[in-house]
Amino acid sequence: MSAQPFWFALLGAHIVQPGPAPAGDGAHDFDFVHGQWHIHNRRLKARLNGCQEWLEFEAHSLSTPLPGGLGNQEIWQTEFWPDFVGMALRFYNPETRLWSIYWVDNTGAPGVLQPPVTGRFQEGVGIFEGDDIFAGQAIRVRFIWTHIDPDHARWEQAFSADQGTTWETNWVMAFTRQNETGQ
Repeated sequence: MSAQPFWFALLGAHIVQPGPAPAGDGAHDFDFVHGQWHIHNRRLKARLNGCQEWLEFEAHSLSTPLPGGLGNQEIWQTEFWPDFVGMALRFYNPETRLWSIYWVDNTGAPGVLQPPVTGRFQEGVGIFEGDDIFAGQAIRVRFIWTHIDPDHARWEQAFSADQGTTWETNWVMAFTRQNETGQ
């Protein structure tokens, strides 16, 4: 990997370290993700067709809180796809105590927020699901966040073409926190 992407320097000064979450309130459940991350990716080469071949590559992300406690944003970039930039937007609804996670990138449907996955953390595991379209087919999408500690986290994505009866895990990311110099 080359030096950090330009946006690390632009946004890095605004990182707020996570504070303790009030008991029973999910508003701070994603505070662990604030900061810079190195990410090892494993992604199925083809999805929902029985493919068993995995692509492995590295990426970087920077997550920062949004103003007013709305949630956070994550900018994701990899040299595996040199011009690709993606962004996750995570919003917390204090009335429902649910998070909604949206994705947008500059290649698939540039400038269009993808349908959200919605859910919460329970006992240290975050499960988020929603409806989407993949290759013209209605699917369910599931994100699972696990193995969370101050310097590591695991995210996985799965698709279901049968409304959640069966799931195909098609992307796994292992997050390792980077220090302020990107190491």
